[in-house]
Formats: sequence, structure tokens, C-alpha cells
Amino acid sequence: MNRTIRLVATVLLTLAFTSATAQVKLTKDTIEAPIIGFSFGTLFPSAALSSDNGMHDLYKAPFLNFGVEALYKTKSNWLLSADGNFTMGADNLKDREARMPAVFSNDFVPFVIGTNGVDATLSAYNRALHFRIGAGRIVTLGDNNPNSGLSLRLFAGIMQQKTVFTLTDVNAPQIQDDYARLYDHQRLGFTLTEGIGYWFMSNYSNLINIYVAFEVTQCWNHSTRDYVIDGVMNLNGPDDASYFDLIYTLKLCWMFPIKGKTAYDYYFY
Repeated sequence: MNRTIRLVATVLLTLAFTSATAQVKLTKDTIEAPIIGFSFGTLFPSAALSSDNGMHDLYKAPFLNFGVEALYKTKSNWLLSADGNFTMGADNLKDREARMPAVFSNDFVPFVIGTNGVDATLSAYNRALHFRIGAGRIVTLGDNNPNSGLSLRLFAGIMQQKTVFTLTDVNAPQIQDDYARLYDHQRLGFTLTEGIGYWFMSNYSNLINIYVAFEVTQCWNHSTRDYVIDGVMNLNGPDDASYFDLIYTLKLCWMFPIKGKTAYDYYFY
């Protein structure tokens, strides 16, 4: 009798354990989290689709771009964001001697004369600040990771761009302070940006979260200076023209979720 009771108890415990084990469901889950991202990329203004005397005509491409982005990702994979970007070239102003004939000497080899009569080494390159807000969506491409997939995004923002001049060891007042404003082509404008890329968030590590994207930006801008001098553009007074720049950007962003993410949820019943 005791042997029968022990056998029945063993069978019941085995069935209970088997049932509990079979009813554990491992499911993947999307996350909701604020994210900070740091991006690096390159910019190429269009030659064919931008206005004459736009960024492509003023500066040699490509330009470097650095950005900081604040994002919020919802559980339904919507993205809301705000970012700031800093863009610069490397001594890349085109036709500088022709653009600034009053600054450079008229000798066969043009140069800038400093206050002590010594040649001044002049660098002239573009800088831009770009602030945007945006929204987008992650479109998952499979069941292995619902937090990763194709990213589709749209941004609106404002961009300021200009030429920056630097001199090495020599003062040249004809290209410094207020005089530099005559030649810096400072412009301000509204931007729209469309982006497509791949968004990856690791199931296992908060440190392996990146996205790569290709973006197309339209910028409608105008001069913010009251007086502009440019020999190539035949300008010696106000610049009343409106400009359009079409800009291509390829970028990589490294993302850091601010709170820990759970990629897997366990359900027992």
C-alpha cells in the first residue's frame, strides 16, 4: 500500500513539473526608453541641384559633421528626437584670391600682408550649426530582434553657415574682426531632411546600439550680412539673393539608452 502511494505521488510531481516547464513562454519585447546618441559623418552638397553660389560653389567638399542627439523610442518603435550638428571643412574656401581682391596682394603669387610686412598664412574654411527636431519609425525586418530594423525619419530645422578665417602668428586687420564679416558669407535658413538607414539595438548589451543612415537635406537660406564683398559673385554691397542647397549626408551614430532595457520577458502560468 505504501509503495502504491509513493508511486502515485512520484507520478503526480513529475506531471506537475513537466506541465510548469512546458508553460514557460520566452517572448521578445520592444523597449521604451530615452536615448542619447553621438554621431559622426560626411556631407556632400549637390552640384547639379543646388543654387549657383551655394555651398558647393563656395567650398570644396566633403565636410565633416559631428552631432549630439536626444531620442525617445516608444514601445511601438516610433522615434522622437532633437539634435544639434556641427559641420566644418578644412581650409576649403574656393577661389579665395578672386573673392577677396582687396585682402590679397596683386603680385603673381597672391598673399596676405600682415601689419609687420610679413606674409600672413590665411586659412579659410566653412562652419555650420544645424539644429533639428524629428520623428520617425523603426520597421522591423524579422522576429529575432523587434528593436532593430529599417529606420525612416523626417526632420525640420534651422541652419547657420559661414566662412571662418584664421591667421598664423601675424595680424592682418583687413581680414579680422568686423572686416571679416564682409567676406564670410554668413547665411541662415530653414531645412527639411529625409533619412533612411538601419537601426540596431542589441538584445544583450546596452553598449552595442548603433544606427547608420543616409540623409538628404534641403536648405533654403539667405545672407545675414548687411554688406558683402565677393569678386567672383560681383558683389560689393547687400546680398539680396535667396539660395537653395541640397546636401547628402552619410552618418554613423552610437546610442546609449539612459535606462536599462529588457529584451526578454518571461511569463509563467
